[in-house]
Amino acid sequence: MDLLLWRHAEAEDGLPDLARELTGKGEKQARRVAQWLNDRLPNSARILASPALRTQQTARALTELSGRKLKILSQLAPGSNVEEFLHAVDWPHARGAVVAVGHQPMLGLVASRLLTGIEQPWVIKKGALWWFSSRPEEADSSAILLIAAISPNLL
Repeated sequence: MDLLLWRHAEAEDGLPDLARELTGKGEKQARRVAQWLNDRLPNSARILASPALRTQQTARALTELSGRKLKILSQLAPGSNVEEFLHAVDWPHARGAVVAVGHQPMLGLVASRLLTGIEQPWVIKKGALWWFSSRPEEADSSAILLIAAISPNLL
């Protein structure tokens, strides 16, 4: 399974939190990362996002390029926990690639848990993407690889 953790791009400040929209800069960030992803993801990749508008807008940059469908999951929303998140994306059992568009601090906690086994408050910047891979069919089924860590500023 490949799990791609994509933090929503830059969003406006304000309340209610779930209704915050991307800024113009955020829209550009989302498009840059989406183009990079679209060139590398298999057509079968699933795209998941939190109910927050800013995550859906970030994910739509990819779905509009690729024609893939977007599924909204409450387990990716702010306030969920790592276990709920990993269960929702079916880590590490899902087949193929799953792109999960979410929030801090959750994405940092998930990333640290995948790489170290311990939840730590790692920072994933706005618009950034971390790509993990697990190959349970290989001899060392506990091995988790960090394939890429991409910031929109690098693209």
